Amino acid sequence: MATVLIVDDDPAILEVLQAYLLADGHRVETESDGLAALPLLARADVAVIDWMLPGMSGVELTAYARRDHPQLPILLLTARSEEEDRLRGLNAGADDYVVKPFSPREVVARVRALLRRAGVGEGIEVGALSLSLTSRAATLRGQPLALSRTEFDLLATLAQHPGLVWSRERLMERVWGPDYPSVTRVVDVHITSIRRKLGDDAESPTFIETVRGLGYRFRED
Repeated sequence: MATVLIVDDDPAILEVLQAYLLADGHRVETESDGLAALPLLARADVAVIDWMLPGMSGVELTAYARRDHPQLPILLLTARSEEEDRLRGLNAGADDYVVKPFSPREVVARVRALLRRAGVGEGIEVGALSLSLTSRAATLRGQPLALSRTEFDLLATLAQHPGLVWSRERLMERVWGPDYPSVTRVVDVHITSIRRKLGDDAESPTFIETVRGLGYRFRED
């Protein structure tokens, strides 16, 4: 189940898109203000952003997201049909765009395509490690891993973005949500438990590396 963030200041569009995306099996978060949407980007698997927003324009929000969340797929909604405007949105970092008025089913199809391209909502295979994001099952060398829900979410978040450094604060916001614990040490405790179950050595890791002073990342190789 992927998390879709919709940012649009039109309540009717928010309601319709939320209904269609929920029916397609996704979690959905909504926001009508560009500035207020900034902290929600960290826990989204894909963002659907309107061009015209209060607080911060959709193009500015897209540029911010691309800088701070480089792996996040972005679908831009725009009433601007001129080629120059579409190119501006794509140059800001959008992966795709839909011109208003649009069919909600088209938006759902494009969200699906972006998630497939990003490898979200299906499965992750990294060497001997296999994660099913739909059944939330993990195996190592064919043997089941007894991961807690939080451990699975942490491991999946890291494994979906190999090479990307995640701070403890970003991991907490992504995995625990807006009410995440105030003590970052909780991330270290869970990472230690995951490493133990993976048989991973913190000093010479196969899977999860500690980036001193920054956080954690999943090894690209």
